[in-house]
Amino acid sequence: MSLKYGMSSSASPSLRCFPPVINADTEILILGSFPGEKSLAAQQYYAHPQNQFWRLLSAVLEDDLAALPYEERLKRLQAHRIGLWDVIAACAREGSLDSAIRNAQHNDFSLLRQQCPSLRRVCFNGKKSGQQAALFAEAGFDTLVLPSSSPAYAVMRFEQKLAVWRGIIAQT
Repeated sequence: MSLKYGMSSSASPSLRCFPPVINADTEILILGSFPGEKSLAAQQYYAHPQNQFWRLLSAVLEDDLAALPYEERLKRLQAHRIGLWDVIAACAREGSLDSAIRNAQHNDFSLLRQQCPSLRRVCFNGKKSGQQAALFAEAGFDTLVLPSSSPAYAVMRFEQKLAVWRGIIAQT
């Protein structure tokens, strides 16, 4: 099965994801499922104040990204050779829960190797995006499904999530 990149051209749901935060130096890509309501409203990845994404990455990287303005966070993330994107390009959804996603159109990742020749690991923020892990593993990437940073995923404490998230930068 080949990876697809960009958005397919079928029926157009009303909600669209953000552009990828990647470049030729990206070694690690973190894929979420689809931005929540607060993120869409702010036009920022992981904008919900209770989402633990920026806190988790700050701890993993030992760099306080959470304290920085959004644009600086993205620059710092890229300096760490980490990119961001979502598995779903467009969908219909009421609220922010992944379980409410309807008519999902997945991003087309077919040019990912060309645009990110250094990419070696693809991490998935939560089970919904993690459903695509096998596809990326088949394409030759090291994959890691992370416990969701979403405030809706309260099964694990921050410290438990962090123990798994540290695998983002572990050597393969």
